This record gives sequence, C-alpha cells and structure tokens, in this order.
Amino acid sequence: MSSPRDACREESTGLGILKDDLVSHTYEQLTNFEVSAEVDLKIKCFESEKFGKHLLTHAKEKSHICEICSKVFTQRSSLISHLLTHTKEKPFVCEICTKAFARIGNLKSHLHTHKKEKPYVCKICSKGFTRNGHLNSHMLIHRNGKPYVCEICTKAFDRNDTFKSHLLTHTKEKPHVCQICSKGFTQNSSLKSHLLTHTKEKPYVCIICNKGFMQNGSLKSHMLIHTNEKPYVCEMCCKAFRHSNSLKSHFLIHTKEKPYVCETCNKVFTDNSSLKSHLFTHTNEKPYVCEICTKAFARNKKPMGL
Repeated sequence: MSSPRDACREESTGLGILKDDLVSHTYEQLTNFEVSAEVDLKIKCFESEKFGKHLLTHAKEKSHICEICSKVFTQRSSLISHLLTHTKEKPFVCEICTKAFARIGNLKSHLHTHKKEKPYVCKICSKGFTRNGHLNSHMLIHRNGKPYVCEICTKAFDRNDTFKSHLLTHTKEKPHVCQICSKGFTQNSSLKSHLLTHTKEKPYVCIICNKGFMQNGSLKSHMLIHTNEKPYVCEMCCKAFRHSNSLKSHFLIHTKEKPYVCETCNKVFTDNSSLKSHLFTHTNEKPYVCEICTKAFARNKKPMGL
C-alpha cells in the first residue's frame, strides 16, 4: 500500500506541476466550496514541516507565489496554508468545542484555553499567558516601568504600595476610617483629604485668583482655567478636555458603554456623577440649594446663560 506522500509524488512529479495542480483545485473550491479527498490528501502530505523544507532543496527558485493574489512565500507549507484563506477552509477543528481554524498553530494556541495552560511566562513577574502575542503585549507594561499589574482590570502600577491600595477597590475593603464621621476609605491619602471637609481647611491657594482648595490636584485642575489648557484629547474626534476624567467619560460616548448601574432600578449611566444625581430620585434628597431663593434641587445643573 502506497503512503500519502508517495501518492502525491506519483501524481505530481515536479514542483511546477504540483503548483498548477493545487491551484486548479483551489479555483474549484472557490466556486463550489467543496474539498475533494484528493486535494485534502495533498494538503495533509505537503503540510509536513520537514517534507515542505525538503522540497526547497529540489526547487531551483526558492520562492512560492500564490497565483490568485501574487503573495510570495519562502516555504511551500506557508503557501498551502495561505491558499486556505482563498477557499475559506478551516481544516483544523478543536475536538472539545468544534471551533475550526485555518492553521494548526492557531488550533494549538486555542487548545491552551481549554487546558488552562499558560506556557508563555513573563520572566519579570512570572505571569502566564496562553499565547505568545499576549505575553509580548504584557511586556510593554514592564518597559514603561510599571511592573505591578492588577489581574482583575489589568491596570499597571510602578509601586507595590500603590498596587496594594488599588486592589482594595476590587475587594471593597475600606481600612482607613474617619474618627469624626466613621466614613471609610481604601487609601490613607483619601482619608487625609476627607478630614479637610471637617476642618474646612483649604491649604492649596491659586496665586492668580486666591481661590482655595482642599487638594493639590484640585488646584492643578483649576489652574487650567486660567491657562485655557486642554491637554486631554480624544483620539477619535479630537475633542479636548481639561481633565482626564472628563476625557474618560466622553470616550464612553464612542464605545456606547454605560458601566455605572443603579442598584435600585438597574438604570445605567456613562459617568459616576450622573449615577449619583440619579440616586437622589430614589432618596428624594435635594442637596443643591439656590443661594438667591433657597429652592432645593436634586441635580447641580446650572440654568442656561449662567
């Protein structure tokens, strides 16, 4: 009984004949979308990596050109894999979930998702990945000097203490408690800023208009009003903003995301401030009071023209 390799050799004695023969079948597949057993046999035969490289020793011209789109390949096996993109064939099928792939390498990478294997490991932080491409993307974090990566949201940090504080936002822990009102915070710096609301201190003063602020970050944001700077620019529509949070909220308009959900009625919002204002409709609170007539409102929305 002859082997599949012998069957291919008997039918196509030269590389040129083989190329013409295979392409003719490819055209048939493009019109009928049916793969004959004969072509399938040739594909299996020539996808052998060792045999594909061996064929190059017989070829006078060590370049393989797709006659459909003229793309050039250095290896016969690469050309054969490429031809499947024209026929839309996906001969490599996952036995677990039946998902199909055009290339065996893609199938092998996919199988790691079922086995939970992560063979590509970062040498810096030991985090594992199912694909080499994911590892390469991860390495950019270390190049930017942020080796501490949150596994929940993938946010990266340059310091371990900042990273640990960030983790508390996911666990909902608030170990730093105000002794005056018992309000809890995930970070000690947030508690210190909060304490100023009780003392009414505003140690950060604008040198232009003498307005005081409780936090240095608030002062820096305020200074942009005087300089008219808007350093945060949307990459999709080029709209500029003074604050990074404003840019983040704006970006959700493009992505259509509404990550802030009301736990009472499940209504969703693009930003946290809109959610907070909405919550007052459930509690009937009206914290915003007009200084002229003392009328109270649930939202801090200024009238037109002010």
